[in-house]
Amino acid sequence: MLNIVLFGPPGAGKGTQSQKLIDKYNLIHLSTGDLLRSEIAAGTELGLKAKSLMDNGLLVPDEVVIGMIASKIQENKHANGFIFDGFPRTVPQAQGLDKLLFENNTEISCMIALKVDDEELTKRLLLRGQTSGRPDDQNEELIRKRVQEYNTKTTPVADYYAGQGKFYAVDGIGEIDEIFAQLCKHIDSLLEKQKK
Repeated sequence: MLNIVLFGPPGAGKGTQSQKLIDKYNLIHLSTGDLLRSEIAAGTELGLKAKSLMDNGLLVPDEVVIGMIASKIQENKHANGFIFDGFPRTVPQAQGLDKLLFENNTEISCMIALKVDDEELTKRLLLRGQTSGRPDDQNEELIRKRVQEYNTKTTPVADYYAGQGKFYAVDGIGEIDEIFAQLCKHIDSLLEKQKK
């Protein structure tokens, strides 16, 4: 199973690249935001729990999110693998995910981070804000805050995977297809190693 954590700050191009990776490697996209929305829409026990927390302005705890990921993995036991988007964001989440995957006889194959400097991210998000309609893409101060928060909170997660020898960084600036080729190079060499 090929399980990839795709990492990168807001505006790094994760959405674009994850779709290309899903198509090429026939992976299942696991976005925690989408999972939450679909569990809530389906009225599942986990969804109802998450909704009541969110309605009260509270964050959904890790065990609820891990529970949703667990049920998605159970539903797709014969998948080629998964691409994790927006998760894990903290070391405890990464540890929880490792435990869950171990229980399902699999593991994270690699974590690939799209590296983009803060100035470029700010430019991209302001540009995206002209068409996305998202207020958080239109306020430069908010954008800088989001990027700063990403850098502070997620660096330990990168270190966690680096400690397992599973961390790769790819330059997220350039042509979409060039960046994609870099991502595929890492993934293909991993797949080669898995065959041996």
